[in-house]
Amino acid sequence: MSGPIRVIVHPPSPSGGRRVRVDGEILGLAHNLVDVAEFLRRAGLDVDPAELPHSAWIDWRGVGPEQWGPEPPV
Repeated sequence: MSGPIRVIVHPPSPSGGRRVRVDGEILGLAHNLVDVAEFLRRAGLDVDPAELPHSAWIDWRGVGPEQWGPEPPV
């Protein structure tokens, strides 16, 4: 890939999990940081899941990397 890589992790879906998109291509539905790291590995990027929450090149939409499922009932 040439140029900066754009990774977007979308907000949690109503049923749980977050869609992961790299340079406009949807890679899958992640349920945790390990899933995101695996999708990125398959896309040719070797990353440590522990580094993902602090990566400046990941756009965490809606909420940060600590939220993966729907909000619990109140």
